[in-house]
Amino acid sequence: MDGGAVAQVRRFNRAVVRRVGALEEGYLGRDRPLGQARLLWEIGPEGAEVRELRARLGLDSGYLSRMLRALEGADLVVVDTEETDARVRRVRLTSAGRAERAELDRRSDALAASILEPLNPRQRDRLIAATGEVERLLTASTVGVAVTPPTRPEARDCLRAYAEELAGRFEGGFDPSVGPAAGAAEFTPPAGEFLVATLDGEPVGCVGAKFGADAAEIKRMWVAPAARGLGLARRLLAEIEERARVHGLRATRLDTNATLVEAIALYRSAGYREVPPFNDNPYAHHWFAKDLDPAG
Repeated sequence: MDGGAVAQVRRFNRAVVRRVGALEEGYLGRDRPLGQARLLWEIGPEGAEVRELRARLGLDSGYLSRMLRALEGADLVVVDTEETDARVRRVRLTSAGRAERAELDRRSDALAASILEPLNPRQRDRLIAATGEVERLLTASTVGVAVTPPTRPEARDCLRAYAEELAGRFEGGFDPSVGPAAGAAEFTPPAGEFLVATLDGEPVGCVGAKFGADAAEIKRMWVAPAARGLGLARRLLAEIEERARVHGLRATRLDTNATLVEAIALYRSAGYREVPPFNDNPYAHHWFAKDLDPAG
């Protein structure tokens, strides 16, 4: 990693921490630090499951429990177990907690306004645009991609969403059982592999590869609508190509439907060339292939 790039990100982090008052013992002039204030905001008016909060905030379970106990001690939250499943804990705001959250919202708005006010209109537009871009890039950096058995719930969720989306986009619908086999067996080693992308503990994308004698056939690439615009499709494509390299394969290939213009543009920009049909997939209009550099 380039040392200058790392140094710039560190300078940015320090500037933000100082400007938003994260170093203060009582965030926004209240009686609790930033972490507890953020936790109150995440719990929200409807409450939340503790495990969901842990995933969304990326917190260690012990640290989250300590923060919840502190908020309980201040009579701001109540933690209960679900009536239908005692293993599931849910936290909700008390009336005092709702009032505190509203006050934090008001003070947060005032802080944001104080950052914008000294700037001229052009500078404000630049800052707003820059914060939007930084938010997208920071979100992209928190997405995890891992080899996942296709029988896992998160993998099945992705495959279900993939089929539902294509059924709505393809003329005549889509049936994943039609055409070349691309099920759990094909994506299970040594026959192939399946990758799942997660964001805040939730699956947001997937891609699979069937390993042949010298090429990997890429199938079932999907990105959740909420995660689009983060460069995740390109990352999934690059990572499944890397998995093919690791397994000693020299090429990747794939097919796609003419309706999926975004996917076609991605494949071409990633170095894929159009080739004659290599299967009898009834949903395919284009077939692509790419030679891979040796692994390592």
